Amino acid sequence: MAKVELIMPKMGESIMEATILKWVKNVGDIVELDETILEIATDKVDSEIPSPVAGKIIEVYFEEDAVVEVGKAIAIIATEGEEPSASPAIAEKAETPKEEVPTAAKESVREEVPFVPEPTPAIVSSSSASLDTSQSNRFYSPLVKNIAKQENISVAELETIQGSGAKGRVTKRDILNYITSGKPAASNGSAKVAENIPAVANPTSNGSSIITTTSASTTASGNTEIVEMDRMRKLIAEHMVMSKHTSPHVTSFVEADVTNIVNWRNSIKADFQKNHGEKITFTPIFMEAVARAIRDFPMINVSVDGSNIIVKKDINIGMATALPSGNLIVPVIKSADQLNLVGLTKKVNDLAGRARANKLKPDDIQGGTFTLTNVGTFGNVMGTPIINQPQVAIMAVGAIKKKPAVLETEHGDVIAIRHMMFLSLSYDHRVVDGFLGGSFLRRVADYLEGFDTQQGI
Repeated sequence: MAKVELIMPKMGESIMEATILKWVKNVGDIVELDETILEIATDKVDSEIPSPVAGKIIEVYFEEDAVVEVGKAIAIIATEGEEPSASPAIAEKAETPKEEVPTAAKESVREEVPFVPEPTPAIVSSSSASLDTSQSNRFYSPLVKNIAKQENISVAELETIQGSGAKGRVTKRDILNYITSGKPAASNGSAKVAENIPAVANPTSNGSSIITTTSASTTASGNTEIVEMDRMRKLIAEHMVMSKHTSPHVTSFVEADVTNIVNWRNSIKADFQKNHGEKITFTPIFMEAVARAIRDFPMINVSVDGSNIIVKKDINIGMATALPSGNLIVPVIKSADQLNLVGLTKKVNDLAGRARANKLKPDDIQGGTFTLTNVGTFGNVMGTPIINQPQVAIMAVGAIKKKPAVLETEHGDVIAIRHMMFLSLSYDHRVVDGFLGGSFLRRVADYLEGFDTQQGI
């Protein structure tokens, strides 16, 4: 009999932990290869975790709503159909296949996360550790305590929330519903905002800190409205500030004549949708040009590790996608340089659709080496985007506008109406100088202006 550890997967480059939403399978259940075992969530995506092997679940380390670090073992699956001996923890680690987890990691899991039969927080993040619920007879998951701390909800107030979980346990949904439906205002509070909470407190008389969230937005006066950031917006804000602190940003601009691309797309889009069942937008065309330019200038496709430059051989292009909530997420097209225009179109449409439906998988948002954002979608002619760390460059494409432009002909220069578009490239000046950044951007524009209008679809 072999025992295989099910590991919490890495959900993205900036994600270090995930929350267990639901165990689809439980101890004693038989699972097939790739069958869903549990559902997990981060601030960016919800995802189903499949079984890496066929076998029987003999142990789980974490209850629902537990926040688990990436790389931690969350369950044990016994293969070969043999009934394992009863044990509160894994006794024989040597039987686990070597490629699953290094020995040191297994020992860490064994020491830090012993199996316990009663629902107990497996790990508590530092942000929730200060909320002491030890005197309460009720179980609160690390995620619930973290949200309570961020929203300045006391333990006494937590006790009043009606839970919908097992044994009346307060779930993530319960506490979020409590917050959005309007938690009762306290009789004493202060004008001081709780530390690290991007919200505004009600002014009161005795100096304590109370954050009032009677609705998603709170009116402070007749002329002012205060809207608290949601959790995803807070994460984006932290990532953007970190990027500015990490990289000295420089932005270069070029203007490209994309008249041939506009005319070609208008002439083939009906047949393209009929033949391939996909709408063709400008984005895959931009992606194709970017991938070709990265092959020409591979030092754009790098990251920085101290004094080392890590050159990425794969060209994985992220595309910034606006969500219905107003937030952004960046799904990644892997090996974009290996796809033709049809393949890029299908990938762009698939990822954009699943992003807006909140159905992206963890692998869809990680591994990017370069990012493209289309500010023209919002009617903007140009932008100065912030680098998506740990990448070193991000390109923005603006709105395509009809403009008078000078054309050189065999009969002399003429002024004609052309479809023009600005491109901008923000790059990390630690490793990308103006020559490299400007040359790369100009090469992208050259590929767009030299687009082959005779290509088939």
